[in-house]
Amino acid sequence: MEKYNYGVIGLGVMGRNLLYNIADNGFSTAGFDLDEEKVRELHQGATPGTSVKGTASLEEFVSALDTPRKIILMVPAGKPVDAVLESITPLLSPKDIVVDAGNSYFKDTERRIADLASKNLHFMGMGVSGGEQGARRGPSIMPGGDLEAFNLLKPMLELIAAKVNGEPSTAYMGKGSAGNYVKMVHNGIEYAIMQLISEAYDLLRKGANLNNNQLYEVFKTWNEGEMNSFLIEITRDIFQQKDDLTDGFLVDQILDKAGAKGTGKWTSEQAMEIGVSIPTIDIAVTSRILSAYKDERVKASQLYPKGAITTPENIDLFIKEVGEALYLSTLISYAQGLALLVKASEEYEFEIPLKDVVKIWRGGCIIRSVLLEKFYSAYSKDQNLSNILLDQGISEIVKDKISSLRKVASFAASNGIPSIGIQTALGYFEAYTTESLPINLLQAQRDYFGAHTYQRIDREGVFHTSWQNVNN
Repeated sequence: MEKYNYGVIGLGVMGRNLLYNIADNGFSTAGFDLDEEKVRELHQGATPGTSVKGTASLEEFVSALDTPRKIILMVPAGKPVDAVLESITPLLSPKDIVVDAGNSYFKDTERRIADLASKNLHFMGMGVSGGEQGARRGPSIMPGGDLEAFNLLKPMLELIAAKVNGEPSTAYMGKGSAGNYVKMVHNGIEYAIMQLISEAYDLLRKGANLNNNQLYEVFKTWNEGEMNSFLIEITRDIFQQKDDLTDGFLVDQILDKAGAKGTGKWTSEQAMEIGVSIPTIDIAVTSRILSAYKDERVKASQLYPKGAITTPENIDLFIKEVGEALYLSTLISYAQGLALLVKASEEYEFEIPLKDVVKIWRGGCIIRSVLLEKFYSAYSKDQNLSNILLDQGISEIVKDKISSLRKVASFAASNGIPSIGIQTALGYFEAYTTESLPINLLQAQRDYFGAHTYQRIDREGVFHTSWQNVNN
């Protein structure tokens, strides 16, 4: 009986395409799914000449694999992963490897690592980003945890990953559930950038009265320069998509209620738990929640009508400033996410290599952009940067564009155009770069009503004052 090098459980769009990618790179690959139709259709999309096999049962699937078996799970996070593990682990042999390549919560991965280790099995969490085309042609891959298992998988991962300057967009992300954690933060940054792009779009259509054809040209120009990125590229293309049900553009017919799958919320929760400020990511999550209040927003818009928007005198200059504001607020979003990785690496002893994180995010993933080349250069000089904003080279970019961010935020506020992502990015920057914040008053308040104590600027120690005696 022919044996297969790799196995994939879960033959949805992502799982099927990842399986094909593995097969295209010379590895024989078996697949299994509870949906028998997906198993039957597996051969139809495979590249002629590749070795692909659909299996009808977990027993057949496991028996078809070389030992040690190397199995990749592409199933929804949560209970489905546990259900697969419960079904498959009795069929496995010592030293077999199971890799969860879905968006699992990192603490679930830690639990599964311990559980499978007790059975003498390897378990890894591995983030995969790039959507269905990335999975098929080359994603960004974020494996972490079991180093022995990673080294066995490494040759395959480097072949199937996206390439940037000939380098694969994959690397070891650190111990334990580091791979899932890095992917979670990647998704949080993704939330923020998408929110910021949407606000830039709103400013251009309302503030500069640009139509979809003009918006296409603006985003096309942006994507050809320093703002080149996957999300700017697809936004450009969205403005040209005609609606097949009306005579207009599809984007204008889409309801303004956003969906979410939870990874953005996890990022915010984690930042709160370990004490890292990521307000632009937080507000992007909140904005999606707020968008769901459609009926209330319609009523509120009638109760609080907006005035006329003042069109900028110089439209070309305004477009330039919006672009620079978007660029800088995007940079600040990356900075927040990377700062979270720094703290999490310490908190959970992940030993996450920031240089490699930004390196593999340059290609294949949803948040890939040429800006990451600058981050890669910064971390190559100093891998211990606590915040990318502290790099001298990055500071020069920020100084060049901060005026535009302030002007655009002011324009939005003055004209009642919601821009909570842009405003929050600016607020974070202003606070992070301010030596003396008004938190001294806040600490006085806390000590006044709750005896929470405070520190002083002129001497060491912890102090408490009986504030109620001030007026006596």
